[in-house]
Amino acid sequence: MPLSPSPRSANRPRVTLARGASPWLVPTVLTAAACTALTRRSGKWAVAAVPASALSAGMLWFFRDPERAIGEGRVISPADGVVQSIDAWPDGRTRVAVFMSPLNVHVNRAPLPGTVTSVEHVPGGFVPAFNKDSDRNERVVWHFDTELGDLEMVQIAGAVARRIIPYVPAGTKVEQGERIGLIRFGSRVDTYLPQGVEPGVVVGQRTTAGVTRLDRD
Repeated sequence: MPLSPSPRSANRPRVTLARGASPWLVPTVLTAAACTALTRRSGKWAVAAVPASALSAGMLWFFRDPERAIGEGRVISPADGVVQSIDAWPDGRTRVAVFMSPLNVHVNRAPLPGTVTSVEHVPGGFVPAFNKDSDRNERVVWHFDTELGDLEMVQIAGAVARRIIPYVPAGTKVEQGERIGLIRFGSRVDTYLPQGVEPGVVVGQRTTAGVTRLDRD
């Protein structure tokens, strides 16, 4: 008879690795494994094995992708991180910018249920994502057809994060909180709340993708 999980393990969220991690993760893990194996022949290889193993562990942590119970609200955060700014836009929308450090989960999720109407890659620079000039960085602009109308979300690459990987193409119907893409390393995600939708977060507040509500009743 199989053993039933303990209450503690049953409540622990399942963690997988993010799609799109392989080009970074596989070479790092293989290098660490090779260096560790070579230490059996010569202890000198420990000089390389130790940092390679540490880097491999760091990569595994960075590319984690935990399962989550999706939060309630009309608009939920697409990103883990900290609210960097909340700005009124000339067209009546409100931009909520969430900065993601290298310690955050970097899988982004759909802020609303709806249909992806466009996924546009825009070339640009790679200044740090917390810099005001990061608006000109490499980015992917998303548009969703939702119950609130058109909703725009922008994934912005940072100084290190030079690769944005969309998971779904235009025309895809998505559920709220569904995984839609990955940004490698530190970066930023902007959500443009439609006109008439008030932000329910404040600058400096921590957010969790798929859980934290961005709008206010």
